[in-house]
Amino acid sequence: MQTGTIQQSLSGFYDIYSDGQIYRTRARGNFRKRGIKPVVGDHVEFENGYLLKVLPRRNSLQRPLVANIDTAVIVTAAAQPAFSANLLDRQLIALELQQIRPVIYFSKTDLLSPDEWQQIQQVAGDYRKIGYQVFASRDPFNADQLSSLLANLKNQTVTMMGQTGAGKSTLLNHLDPQLDLATGEISNALKRGRHTTRKVMLLQVGQALVADTPGFSSYEDFAMTPQQLAACFPEMVALAPECKFRGCLHLKEPGCAVKSAVKNAKIRQSRYDNYVQFQTLLREQKPKY
Repeated sequence: MQTGTIQQSLSGFYDIYSDGQIYRTRARGNFRKRGIKPVVGDHVEFENGYLLKVLPRRNSLQRPLVANIDTAVIVTAAAQPAFSANLLDRQLIALELQQIRPVIYFSKTDLLSPDEWQQIQQVAGDYRKIGYQVFASRDPFNADQLSSLLANLKNQTVTMMGQTGAGKSTLLNHLDPQLDLATGEISNALKRGRHTTRKVMLLQVGQALVADTPGFSSYEDFAMTPQQLAACFPEMVALAPECKFRGCLHLKEPGCAVKSAVKNAKIRQSRYDNYVQFQTLLREQKPKY
């Protein structure tokens, strides 16, 4: 029996990466009856062309649908489509909840005016202060930046994630030109990217396994409690012990250290505004059955 990692799923077949080779397999017939759905990134056992067992997952994401991820590179467009702090924070929450290390990579920075570039630099600096690793260069594909990113991904399983048109496949092509992945363009009518990546697939990039994934235009994944949401904002977690009330959600409670930090510009206003919006969404969303 062999073990490996699902590289891609295609029409009932699963390509498994093991010891530098790809093996095409089919799942055992009882997987569907038992409600087992293998996904890209799953660690599995297989033999004689059959996928026999899906090993326990360390973590998983729904968008993109991928499992056992060490690091997620959030490819964040600085322009075309315009930068969205709300979408970035939604993705960071999903990663924090699954204990996946986020890396923020600003793309299309070469399209910015000098004033717009200054604004993005301020945004990047604010997220660095929180503790996130951020890549932002006037030339998004400069050699030093790409080399540094690859060094950070060594021996890891990585997923690219981000909105449609952000440039995930373009970034991968710069990391490894031999990939020659199809890239899209922005529709001037809709100001949205064309979906050029149709499925999730793990690719060998340098010394990492990297998932190129389909983009999305929105990200709604709030399957958590209000307390779990608060725990997904590291800068708020750091200040929570200073709040007057234990278990403070930093909304309407008096003596809140987080609200004080926002007022004194020690916490980014957009981060707090998004946090309040997400807490409202949690309260108002209907239960799923």
